[in-house]
Amino acid sequence: MPSAEPVIFQLVGSMSRSGNSAFGKGALSTPVMIAYSISGVVAFMVYNYVAGRSYSSVLTMSAIVQCLGFAFLCMQVLSSGSAAGISASAVKLDAIAVCLRLSSTTWLNGYLPVDRTGDHVYQILDVCSLAMMLFLLYRVLVVNRSSYQSDEDSFTASPTVIMSLMLAAVLHGNMDAHAIFDTFWMAGLFTEVVAVLPQLWLITQSGGGVEPLTSHHIAALALSRVLSGLFMWEARYDITCKPWIPGFQHAICAILLAHAVHLLLLADFAYYYVCALWKRGPNKRIELGEVFI
Repeated sequence: MPSAEPVIFQLVGSMSRSGNSAFGKGALSTPVMIAYSISGVVAFMVYNYVAGRSYSSVLTMSAIVQCLGFAFLCMQVLSSGSAAGISASAVKLDAIAVCLRLSSTTWLNGYLPVDRTGDHVYQILDVCSLAMMLFLLYRVLVVNRSSYQSDEDSFTASPTVIMSLMLAAVLHGNMDAHAIFDTFWMAGLFTEVVAVLPQLWLITQSGGGVEPLTSHHIAALALSRVLSGLFMWEARYDITCKPWIPGFQHAICAILLAHAVHLLLLADFAYYYVCALWKRGPNKRIELGEVFI
């Protein structure tokens, strides 16, 4: 019976399986090289020809890198035919975060790049990321459920979403001039920060090993947060709120703190990722806690 998967995913899966030997060497496998190349070309075209080299497009660059990160997870599940090492809870939280953000950015202008990428490109990239997340959930929870590590992926996601909404209701800005959607955007940011926790929890519960494509996925999301944080830092005087304390703009402080917390949560992983990349190249499994000499 013919596979119901999109042709592009079948192609990537077959290329990954045929290029598995490259994962033991220093060179990147063909699908990973293609993913990097496509992302680089898209970023170059968007920055030069859509954004007109505007600094605000750094937020759009963060969305491109986020897409790249989830492309790596799609490659992993297709090339291995297994859901092992992928946290469905983390993917669900990321999907919720993107939906909350899109509820604001698809029709309001408060948290968008001021260049032309804010008109459609930024939103399309988020929709692409969301589509890959839904595909991953289908593969992990349906197609490859027998290999899904449900016992280890035990981090409870629901309370984090509720807590994010509660904090956002108190700390949101007023850039959308609409309290509900300002709250949703802020809740999306907070949810995205904690979305990394289930993946890290799964890694520790399953022995501390991280497959190459999973490690590239986590690193890409960290880079996406760095780029987003750079945009927010540049826009720190433009993001306003109705202050609880006179003269203190709590919304931008909460936004910048959320980005910093995300990076702090990944600091330990980043150390082992960079060391493994330097010592063994990009296609080796990472073992958290490994001693590098």
